[in-house]
Amino acid sequence: MLAVVFGVLGGIFYGTADFCGGIATKRTSIFAVTIVSQFAGFVVLALVVGFLPAQALTSDYLWGAAGGLCGGVGLALLYHALSIGKMGVVSPITAVLAAAGPALFGVFAKGEALAWFQEIGTVVALCAIVLISLSHDDDGKIEFSTSGVKEAILSGIALSGFFLFLGLARPEAGLQPLLAARGASAVFLLLVALVTRSSIVPRNKTLGLIVVAGAIDMSANVLFVLAAHTGFLSIAAVLTSLYPASTVFLARIVLKERLALIQKAGVALALAGIALIAA
Repeated sequence: MLAVVFGVLGGIFYGTADFCGGIATKRTSIFAVTIVSQFAGFVVLALVVGFLPAQALTSDYLWGAAGGLCGGVGLALLYHALSIGKMGVVSPITAVLAAAGPALFGVFAKGEALAWFQEIGTVVALCAIVLISLSHDDDGKIEFSTSGVKEAILSGIALSGFFLFLGLARPEAGLQPLLAARGASAVFLLLVALVTRSSIVPRNKTLGLIVVAGAIDMSANVLFVLAAHTGFLSIAAVLTSLYPASTVFLARIVLKERLALIQKAGVALALAGIALIAA
């Protein structure tokens, strides 16, 4: 039961962080958002890491660092996708793909048995990507593209690696792998910003929003690790991947986003598929 609670809360936190980060990225540099949020999250982690006893091995830190690299890439792509696309489209795509990798690994590599309805949920969720990605040109012609979809797909694949590698660290390691993950992602994003000569200074009064996004995102990371260590990796991944529900809800209330009917069906299908997997 604890794993379910941690997973669901993690999904709510991830969705809220994505919403805040996506809004900030529309107003300032993507590297300002990702890098500042990384350090804000590190402060949160430093405050809570000592509360969970840990005996981490070198392998645990390596898994964490690998996850951090994937997470850094995935987060940058996700925020970019959110800044140019519709949150109600981008979030479900990344969620489905982010859940797929750890779920398949848990089932086939770790022997975690899924019920028949969870298997159906996986197929349903993947089919939803097709519907969500269908958009209309100005002349009414349907095309397989929506702003941010390509970036969302790549982000989902990268975030799948983030969840998978963190889940491979031993439960005895506690939250220590997250320290390695955050260090690796922050250094990677800093190097990319330096090479591309991108600004890392928040503009247009976005600093507060970015700090909030980073703090909430790290809280979600902690909840995911706790869910993965108290239950199945596959279930933890799909439960936290319910985050589009909160992102779509906030986008609808705050931004008044509207989707085409076929995209609404896709979003509903994606959420239903992830819910079946998590059931």
